[in-house]
Amino acid sequence: MVFGNLIIRVHPCSSVAKCLYWFRHLTNDEPACQSEFRVLTAAARNVYYASMNHPAYEKLQKTAYRVAKTLPLPAFYDRHAAAVRFAGEHLAASELLSECRTYLDESKLECAHGLCHCEAVARDAGALVLIEAPGRGIGEDDAAGLFLAAELAGLLHDIKRKEKDHARLGSIEADRILKDLGLEKDYRKYIVDAIRNHEAFMTTIDVDDEEGKLVSDALYDADKFRWGPENFTTTLWTIVNDHDMPPESLHRVFKEKMKGIEKIKDTFRTRTGSQFGPEIIDQGITIGNVIYQEMNVMMKNGTLS
Repeated sequence: MVFGNLIIRVHPCSSVAKCLYWFRHLTNDEPACQSEFRVLTAAARNVYYASMNHPAYEKLQKTAYRVAKTLPLPAFYDRHAAAVRFAGEHLAASELLSECRTYLDESKLECAHGLCHCEAVARDAGALVLIEAPGRGIGEDDAAGLFLAAELAGLLHDIKRKEKDHARLGSIEADRILKDLGLEKDYRKYIVDAIRNHEAFMTTIDVDDEEGKLVSDALYDADKFRWGPENFTTTLWTIVNDHDMPPESLHRVFKEKMKGIEKIKDTFRTRTGSQFGPEIIDQGITIGNVIYQEMNVMMKNGTLS
């Protein structure tokens, strides 16, 4: 199997089953580093924490980061640290994923959904497949292929993020890329369907089988994990900075946007996502509430503009 062979080349295992055996026997006894997944992206801090173009945003961003550091590590990244580390190491080492990255032109990706975002989604989608597969009756050989499919889907899911209807257009572009990479038809379809289904609050297309549903559900949940602390410590500031959005404009829409984020808690699709996702979202809302309170104070004393 193409996917299995690729994993074997990355890890010194004689079979796919041994590769997954190695993953299963990684220990979670040692607590995850409190800073390891703090921002929850593959980026170094200075990638997202560039100088802001407005002093009010600089102050608010520092507040967001200060609040984030007081929050506990989300339980998903503690309880499933082994799966996340395994997925991250594979993401960094896989020849196929490295080749896939060459199709991602950072300049054509939407500012807040660039390569760092896509790599974080890819890592967590792969981890979710490893966690979920046994409970869905999916064997080790099949899980190995779906694991890589989920990571590929994560890398490619926002390739058309600047376009209207980006999920549909992204699925078409992803199919072209996957054909260039020589992926088998069945796995291409899993990835294409997952990308088509990754938007929140949108009608989804039917997925043919349990394997395809797992890839689709894992991609969705991994993408929505980014709506937690990461949204308020990184994504928000990338957007307002890139679009030169006046702070008063952000203040006007902030409360309504927070309501939409709250609704995400009820949309997770995997068992694991439903269990751990709401906490991640709640942590983001905690940061967002502090930001909004500070914006209110700045509005009153005239320092927001």
